[in-house]
Amino acid sequence: MWRNYLTVGFRAFAKNKTYTFVNIFGLTLGFAACVLILLFVRHHFSYDAWLPNAERTYQVQSERVATDEPPSFLQRTFYPVAAGLRRDFPEVEAVTALWQTRSIVQQNGQSTYAPMVMADESFFDVLNLPLVRGDRQTALGGADSLVLTETEARKYFGNEDPMGRTLTIARNGVTAVLRVTGVLRDLPDNSHIRLAMVSRISGSVFPDNPQAMERWNSVPAYVYVRLRPGADPAAINARLPAWEERVIPVDTVGPGQMSRAKRWALHLENVRDVHLGRFQEGAMTPGNDRSTLLAFAVVAILILGIACVNFVNLTTARATQRAREVALRKVLGAMRRQLIAQFLGEAVLMAFVALLLALALVELTLPALSAFLDDRLTLVYVGEGGVLPAMFGLALVVGLIGGLYPAFYLSGFSSAAVLKAGQVTGTRASSRLRTLLVVAQFSVSICLIICTAVIYLQTQYVRNADAGYDREGLIVVENLGRAQVVPVAQTIRDQVARLPGVVAVGRGDLTPADEGRSTTFVTVPGRTEPVGIGIYGVDENFFGAMGIEVVAGRAFSTRFGGDDATVAFSNEAPPNPAANVVLSVAGARQLGYRSPQEAIGKQFRSDAVTLTVVGVVADVQYRSMRDEMEPILYYMTGTGHGSLVVRYASRSAAAPTEQIRRIWQSNAPDVPFEAVFVANVVAELYDADEARGYVFAAAALLAIAIGCLGLYALAAFTAERRTKEIGLRKVLGARTRDILRLLMWQFSKPVIIANLIAWPIAWWVMTNWLAGFNERISLSPVLFVGAGLVALVIAAATIASHAVRIARANPIIALRYE
Repeated sequence: MWRNYLTVGFRAFAKNKTYTFVNIFGLTLGFAACVLILLFVRHHFSYDAWLPNAERTYQVQSERVATDEPPSFLQRTFYPVAAGLRRDFPEVEAVTALWQTRSIVQQNGQSTYAPMVMADESFFDVLNLPLVRGDRQTALGGADSLVLTETEARKYFGNEDPMGRTLTIARNGVTAVLRVTGVLRDLPDNSHIRLAMVSRISGSVFPDNPQAMERWNSVPAYVYVRLRPGADPAAINARLPAWEERVIPVDTVGPGQMSRAKRWALHLENVRDVHLGRFQEGAMTPGNDRSTLLAFAVVAILILGIACVNFVNLTTARATQRAREVALRKVLGAMRRQLIAQFLGEAVLMAFVALLLALALVELTLPALSAFLDDRLTLVYVGEGGVLPAMFGLALVVGLIGGLYPAFYLSGFSSAAVLKAGQVTGTRASSRLRTLLVVAQFSVSICLIICTAVIYLQTQYVRNADAGYDREGLIVVENLGRAQVVPVAQTIRDQVARLPGVVAVGRGDLTPADEGRSTTFVTVPGRTEPVGIGIYGVDENFFGAMGIEVVAGRAFSTRFGGDDATVAFSNEAPPNPAANVVLSVAGARQLGYRSPQEAIGKQFRSDAVTLTVVGVVADVQYRSMRDEMEPILYYMTGTGHGSLVVRYASRSAAAPTEQIRRIWQSNAPDVPFEAVFVANVVAELYDADEARGYVFAAAALLAIAIGCLGLYALAAFTAERRTKEIGLRKVLGARTRDILRLLMWQFSKPVIIANLIAWPIAWWVMTNWLAGFNERISLSPVLFVGAGLVALVIAAATIASHAVRIARANPIIALRYE
């Protein structure tokens, strides 16, 4: 029996090559797109699930909850939190505190940067990372212990055994020789943890760490806890607010201090949820957006659904061609359930053929997609993470769903009626179903076109929007604040300023795309509560080098003695210190001044320092346009800046960069030179959005292509069925353009209806997406009308060849049809 079913099925496929090709090719594209997108989605949902005891391992995160400040959601917290949780929460089995830094590795006369994690000796008790050499109990036992990843070990020691070997590490002006006590297996890509080496933080050879671990005035630590089996993290989170009130000191806050308990809320987040969580500031690696990934998953299912729609549409449309076959099989004794099994079998067979072709297509395109998305996506067929069982199940479900209606529809034909009339004209219900499915197809396609256009326009807008400074011709030289560079920072600045083509050189603690934040709380006359505001040190040339406009008052200048706040903010400050400051427009508004001009001359206090406003500058969006504009207080200092800002006149960036490199290496040979072009780093802030836009664009193209394949075949079928009708119309006087208008209108109506469905859905989705940006485009009706016209033109072009051919046919031949 099954052999007969296969024979009949293959004969049906061979007899209708166009329909077979459209169905298999459409399903192949649908399966391939679905697999590729879902591989990407699964990769991001699998972050840190591989970590042993991941279900009991949590990161302590910090939320700044003050109502007068921009919200902050940090993956870091205070160092003393680790000891407090270990002491006061019996549910906690182990705790570790990490500090992520970039240290200088000196070897064979060469200096390179390496991302280092400084951790306490309980690091491997909480984060059970895989060691390939060494013992996790003793790997961080000594003050000079150093654990390398496999890649770092090969980088410094080649194929030699690294155990017991030494590396010279320079950090904060201290140079120490560390001994390799362990080798970590390279961490997989699907981890929020990034490190190249691990050293001791408590009791280490670097002297500043014991004091740093006792401070409550900043949040630099990544704290992880492992709970005891059966412990309830929700219960711990519920007890944390009262614990914070009791433990975290409430001080009179000064520059950079953020210790008031009412301004910070801690909570535990499982490590598997860190990558897709809301808390992304200060993350070791860029996170992703859960809602965006779910949207991709929905798009994948929709594309596959469009391919299934094609199958249902074309199979029901072909019913009239197989009506006599069904009637004869019934006359010869075939039962309805046998016919249903046959047609379902044909559908499943077609789905499995499409699946095999789709897997081959995925293998060909996966490397390029991985490189484009910067994700290591892998296709595993069997075993852990294997997709083959799921894909076979999916093909079976798709085949059954795609063939279910056609099977019952075809097997329900009346044998007597078919054999008497010689054909079946089809029911009104099946015609309505086909129209409804075409509407659904083009609704999805139009919605994706609109989303693609909005994402592209928004990405271009934020990349080119006025951020409050001039991006072009700007270089940022990093690491100016390293201890080895501080003594020669002024010399480097002066020598760079004398280079040909250099227009201005400034120094500052805040530069474009810098994720670091520094906050202080100031006391403003007339306000009962301290006001939070960002605080950053700059030199007198910073605003000019950045191209920041002075809105009111003046910029800093060494001609005014009160402008230099170096001593006022130091430990050697005299009694009742005072200093001049410059506010941003948002900073002036944050402190309660109605206009920039009103702020000039006003005084307020930060801890013991009296501050006087001498200028107000334009707001600058140093970070992504997704972030709120930060209110900023600038103070002038001549030392301790983190970066050098160089503005040059020439559009050719290579020459000044190389000259700056030579100046750097002659003054600070032990510190690697590192510089970035501001235009490039700002563009990189939106690479993820651009990649999402391209994925949506590809999905839109696939949806349109698959939908048009079905529309093309459906138009061919309709044209064939209406041959006699068209012939009669032409005999009765209809002209070619009348026939074209008739056929075009028949297929244009579903697309027009699809627009009415797609527009409100796309508007709602894109409104929510744009809400994540501080600066955003407006949703113009032109986008929606344009997307609808694109879909209409594509649909018209798809059916045009059939419409023209049948409209120009000789009516005599048409009347002889059948």
